[in-house]
Amino acid sequence: MDWDVILRIGLTALIGREVILFALAAIGLNVHFGYTGLLNFGQVAFAAVGAYGIAIAVATFGLSMWIGVALGLLAAVVLALLLGIPTLRLRADYLAIVTIAASEIIRFTLRSVSAREVTGGSFGLTQFARDFYGVNPFPPGRYGTGFLQFSERDFWLLMVGWGLVALGTFVLFLLMRSPWGRVVKSVREDEDAARSLGKNVYSFKMQSLIFGGILGAFAGFIQAVGTQSVQPDFFATPITFFAYVALIAGGTATLLGPIVGAMIFWSLLALTDSLLRQAISAGYIPTEIMSGTQIGQVRFMLVGLGLMLLMIYRPQGIFGDRREMAFDVR
Repeated sequence: MDWDVILRIGLTALIGREVILFALAAIGLNVHFGYTGLLNFGQVAFAAVGAYGIAIAVATFGLSMWIGVALGLLAAVVLALLLGIPTLRLRADYLAIVTIAASEIIRFTLRSVSAREVTGGSFGLTQFARDFYGVNPFPPGRYGTGFLQFSERDFWLLMVGWGLVALGTFVLFLLMRSPWGRVVKSVREDEDAARSLGKNVYSFKMQSLIFGGILGAFAGFIQAVGTQSVQPDFFATPITFFAYVALIAGGTATLLGPIVGAMIFWSLLALTDSLLRQAISAGYIPTEIMSGTQIGQVRFMLVGLGLMLLMIYRPQGIFGDRREMAFDVR
């Protein structure tokens, strides 16, 4: 087995584009679920409108990518309003049902034949990130050290992506230590008590839904410019649940939990995939037991087993507090 390849894949996955995607999505879910108690099962919808905001603006209408960023953020705000207005006055499970349904509606709308001229249909859109890489300050070459070596384009994407993660975490840090943060925490604990103190619970829920949705849109931006393509079937429901895995593993209602959880989740997937492929090619695992086509399923089984053990022995996650896990569905 080539341990150098295994180690390089694991370390690269630890800080790669996919980790940034899940970290931003999980930070948004942390605002919704961890701090406010909103059960959002459609975070991938915010990522989809963010990614397609850029893609449609550039590839379809020939506008600047920066206009596309503004359109994606605006679309995320509008989506939050559309989801929140009819549901946030009701119990939390209604929001869960509406958000997961909305994410699928958006995905099927993006891939529909009638929308092909705008969204590209099931084939999606490509080649729309020239403006992003056009402002890349790094000259051509390799950047990094040891096993972590990246091209100038990947390095620029990682710098911007982790900058967004740091910025989102810093803004969340300030908000949670402000009066606004104390109110949303009180809403999570007891809506009636917050309402009895004169707080507009509905307004604070809506603000939280919008802020977390904007973070989800930024996750979509990173996915779009990183691959220079958008395809509707990528933005399926499992992306939301992967983000929840990252959030729960790291710890809800914590600043570092979503980030560390995303790093652990994706690096474990990449590491187990590499280990299993190397073990099969070296003959340590007979093909009668496992073939190369079964690796994808087995690695999710192994990561799922690890998550089960974490929930048994530390249900609050790595950085979490047991008191933050008390979620009352009203």
